[in-house]
Amino acid sequence: MAIVAAAGLATGMTGFTASTAGAADRSAPLPASGFNQPAAVKAEQALASQTAAALGLGKGEQLKVHDVVKDADGTEYVRYDRTYNGLKVVGGDLIVKRKGESIGQVTYNRGAKAVEVSTKPTLSQSAALTKGAQSAQKKTQLKASDTASKGQLVVFVTPAKPVLAYDVVTTGVKPDQTPSVLHTYVDANSGKVLAQNDEIKEGTGNSMYAGKVTIGTSGTSGNFSMTDPTRGGNYTTDLKGATSGNGTTFTDADDTWGSGAASDRATAAVDAHYGAQLTWDYYKNVHSRNGIFNNGQGARSRVHYGNAYVNAFWDGTQMTYGDGISNTHPLTAIDVAGHEMSHGVTEATANLNYSGDAGGLNEATSDIFGTMVEWYANNASDPGDYLIGEKININGDGTPLRYMDKPSKDGASKDCWTTSTGGLDPHYSSGPLNHWFYLASEGTGSKTINGVTYNSTACNGTTFAGVGRDVAAKVWYRTLSTKLSSGSTYKDAREGAITSAIELYGADSAQCKGIEAAFGGISVPAGSAACGGGTTPPPTGGNLLKNPGFESGAVDWTGTAGPITDNTGRPARTGSWKLWLQGNGRATAENVGQSVAIPASATSATLSFWIRIDTAETTTTTAYDTAKVQVVDGSTTSTLATYSNLNKNTSYVQKTLNLTAYKGKTVTIKFVGQEDSSAQTSFVVDDTSLTVS
Repeated sequence: MAIVAAAGLATGMTGFTASTAGAADRSAPLPASGFNQPAAVKAEQALASQTAAALGLGKGEQLKVHDVVKDADGTEYVRYDRTYNGLKVVGGDLIVKRKGESIGQVTYNRGAKAVEVSTKPTLSQSAALTKGAQSAQKKTQLKASDTASKGQLVVFVTPAKPVLAYDVVTTGVKPDQTPSVLHTYVDANSGKVLAQNDEIKEGTGNSMYAGKVTIGTSGTSGNFSMTDPTRGGNYTTDLKGATSGNGTTFTDADDTWGSGAASDRATAAVDAHYGAQLTWDYYKNVHSRNGIFNNGQGARSRVHYGNAYVNAFWDGTQMTYGDGISNTHPLTAIDVAGHEMSHGVTEATANLNYSGDAGGLNEATSDIFGTMVEWYANNASDPGDYLIGEKININGDGTPLRYMDKPSKDGASKDCWTTSTGGLDPHYSSGPLNHWFYLASEGTGSKTINGVTYNSTACNGTTFAGVGRDVAAKVWYRTLSTKLSSGSTYKDAREGAITSAIELYGADSAQCKGIEAAFGGISVPAGSAACGGGTTPPPTGGNLLKNPGFESGAVDWTGTAGPITDNTGRPARTGSWKLWLQGNGRATAENVGQSVAIPASATSATLSFWIRIDTAETTTTTAYDTAKVQVVDGSTTSTLATYSNLNKNTSYVQKTLNLTAYKGKTVTIKFVGQEDSSAQTSFVVDDTSLTVS
């Protein structure tokens, strides 16, 4: 079929457009039995070049389908990875929302709409490998003798623009026995380390934690195998203390496995196999997902990894579990198994990085669904709770690993989101989203559930009721699978979750408002998505403009995605956020605007703002790059002022413009940037105001 863009589509969109007509029966994913995900991926891949053309991607850019989600009403969310002249574009993934032949919305990761970079590095590969290996060893404490590095050129999307980089991959084993496959991205021209991302996501039988359970096995009397043919062939192996290899699949003569004691090697295998079984069933029966990768294929669980290894992890293909303190507390409890397998689900969907805000979202997603698997199991020996790893005694004192109602109780996690959250280890930056899930599920206040007492407070001091964990989990799964991408932030999570709640339950629903309240409860600022017609407060004081200093991000302003930023490449006049138009060094156009009503009773109306202009242009006579201030009145657009590379100034200068002629009208104030094909000019605007008297 032909791929066409729907009328009015802004292909630079990075937010989420909410439909107030959404309802659960319209937006629910198709049942696993009614949707062939591998076939859908193949069909969409055949159309990838047409989609790239419809999106206006540049020459040399190609799309590869990563995942497809289809709603019952026929709406598809197609997730793409991208290459540029054969190079992987890290951070260039995008999601296309489509129904039939029309593209209705595009969500770009990091705002990267088009890639235009030189693919010839000035930094040598050997220099990049040295830089990457040194940085990796510092981060992971790998021994130099245990590491082996390789590097390949990629395009890495920074917040400012795509750049050519080396992807240096360093592999080894950390001092605590956890393997590491660390990607270090080194700028191929400056040698700067841009980011790092680790592939390893830490993280009838007689079980140790769940009592006597029924597990899926195969074989005949005298020769049974711990392989589950009804769940894609999930199987469990014994590593026997090794830290590499696949291990040996557990077998048994009478199909009765383990003794419930750690001394029986099959006991840990029962717990791991049972956890994999529960996780498969939870995702299939609740979210219509057919296995980790939604393709009906099972996965391997490896137990008895290393010696007294107090951890578990997902490595991209399988789950691996250590035996814990003194090899007596295997990390195979239900919520841990659900946690590790959910890393696989995240990889197959949003593929969230394991660093920055995305790292915290990744880790919390596994906590959320590990918790939900535990509730789904309804096992009397391990009842559902909002504690993570409470059965495995990982701290040696009987306390759980993490607390969802108050994450800071572990001594390191954060309860509330701040701009510094992304700088933490993902296990600690996960705290705010774990807190959100508890608040969304149960609300604020003291309560006892399944014998555990919780007392959660909102970071903003509000009190509210929860909407139930099933609702919160359903909203988060939809957000993960249709809204987020590899570099998503907590602000993206709020936008996506509120939009998902609107699609599932409606904008005026109690469910949507509860999801929204919980994000406010962890201090994630409001964005454009809102329940019940909006929650953004009106402007205060004499300023008619909302979010005039851009400190709430891309809120209340519409237009090109990306110019409203807290990128430190150019300073804000006050706060951290500003409007940064152009500075791309290539032919581009950007605009940002806001609609405002000027009272008819006004005797004067004055628009003021501060602007800073720096340029790489050397001319003193020709205006190559421009920024215009415009007023849109109905179908008429008027330019009030024009600035160019000739007006460069390295400090902010205040400008004032007279809008009295527009009193009694609702107009749009626009800042419009235009740049030519060579040297950059940056027009940075901050602290806007529209006042009347």
